[in-house]
Amino acid sequence: MIRNALEYLEISAKNYPDKIALEDEHEKLTYTEYITRAKTLGTYLLKNGLEEYSNKPVAVIIDRNIRSIVAFMGVLYTGNFYVPIDYSLPAERIQLIYDTLDPIAVIDARTNTGKAVEGAIDFTEASTGMEIDEELLKKVRSEAIDTDPIYGIFTSGSTGVPKGVVICHRGVIDMVEAFAETFGFDDGMVHANQAPFDFDVSVKDIYNAMRNGGSIVVVPKKLFLLPKLLLEFLVKYKANTLIWAVSALRIVSDFKAFGAVDEKPQMRYIMFSGEVMPIKALNYWMDNIPEPMYVNLYGPTEITCNCTYCIIEGKQDELKALPIGKAFVNTKVVLLDEKREKPVTKPGDVGEVCVGGAGLALGYWNNPEKTKEAFFQNPAITEHPSLLYGTGDMAYYNEDGNLVFAARRDFQIKHMGHRIELGEIEVALNAIPFIDTSCCLYDEERNKIVCFYQSQSDDTKAIIKFLSDKLPKYMWPNIFKRYDRLPMNKNSKIDRVKLKEEIRK
Repeated sequence: MIRNALEYLEISAKNYPDKIALEDEHEKLTYTEYITRAKTLGTYLLKNGLEEYSNKPVAVIIDRNIRSIVAFMGVLYTGNFYVPIDYSLPAERIQLIYDTLDPIAVIDARTNTGKAVEGAIDFTEASTGMEIDEELLKKVRSEAIDTDPIYGIFTSGSTGVPKGVVICHRGVIDMVEAFAETFGFDDGMVHANQAPFDFDVSVKDIYNAMRNGGSIVVVPKKLFLLPKLLLEFLVKYKANTLIWAVSALRIVSDFKAFGAVDEKPQMRYIMFSGEVMPIKALNYWMDNIPEPMYVNLYGPTEITCNCTYCIIEGKQDELKALPIGKAFVNTKVVLLDEKREKPVTKPGDVGEVCVGGAGLALGYWNNPEKTKEAFFQNPAITEHPSLLYGTGDMAYYNEDGNLVFAARRDFQIKHMGHRIELGEIEVALNAIPFIDTSCCLYDEERNKIVCFYQSQSDDTKAIIKFLSDKLPKYMWPNIFKRYDRLPMNKNSKIDRVKLKEEIRK
């Protein structure tokens, strides 16, 4: 029985010692080198103050490099958990994270550190040159249980203070076992990592590769502005598995980049999450690379990455919403009414997606009030504790029994006497041939629906004409704002916060 995610690394290092496990533009490591450096770092940390701690946070200053991943594993060898921190964030936000976290140590895993961070442990020095103390590492492991924390990821908080979601080993183990069982993952997979390491999408690359003896190649950030070079990179490194944010896949479709390359990447899996995938973008990928399994993944950080999936069979109707599918094995997904008291089961009726199971987060670090607010008792079970997390996402069951995302709870508006899901408007807008993607927000002061859209042409009349056949007039946007490129946040999602600021101008 696997009770610690490091066991996956140890098994793969034994089975595939000379196989390239990790690679970036600066270096690559075999599984033997990977585990050796992680154990060396773990030994260094234990002998330099961490032996007296367990289940405490260690901050890792990350980069788009494989050192960050090795640093994560080194921390786990100490019996503590890692928290990735991106030093390109505003200094004030970094300080808020540190104030909440109060880490027992900080590791700088950046490749080109530039200005050193005061008090941080240098990764290179700590992961080389020290003899591994196997007995010490074994002692730490003997005390481990599968509900020990494995990582923390900070998400935005409604009060402006970031919330640290804490996930346990069992959550990650449950996730990778479900992926292997559901999708047939194996040792032939080469993951092209797109997601930043402080974004939970990257967890799927790190631990699925480790569990199956696969490989990870870290894609340089700059390539996501250069779609032709991005596709050439995938070919060069023989990447065959993409678990990407929707916006990263959209970069290729928006620029019709397949027409610019001589050779297309040979893919086995293309999986996406984070936002609603525009059907035009999905169909463009399927037209050009029809062979791989395409999967729409859904889930909040609080359920260890994903709770539902939908394997997509063939090209989709551009005017229909793509299902988020069914729950993963060993995961509970229910729709609840507005008061979170009764289940919503009738096809077409909208309810809030609430999730539970082994993947459920332990809570928010050092924030019992927010934890109690977000994680609540399943109303269908009164005899014993059974927690659910309320995602704030609204969905409904279609006639096939699949869940379909409707909108964020706070994206449901009352306009002209009608209750409207802004997501429904976005689906219609995204079907317009000359629109790459769109975002609708509500200007409450002026009672206006504002449409922000990405397109190379500005034709409001054509948009209205298209919508007139698809939506009732009360759902048409009142204001249209065109962008060459919609602003994106650091997690590669449309930056709705920034767009809200545009409304106020």
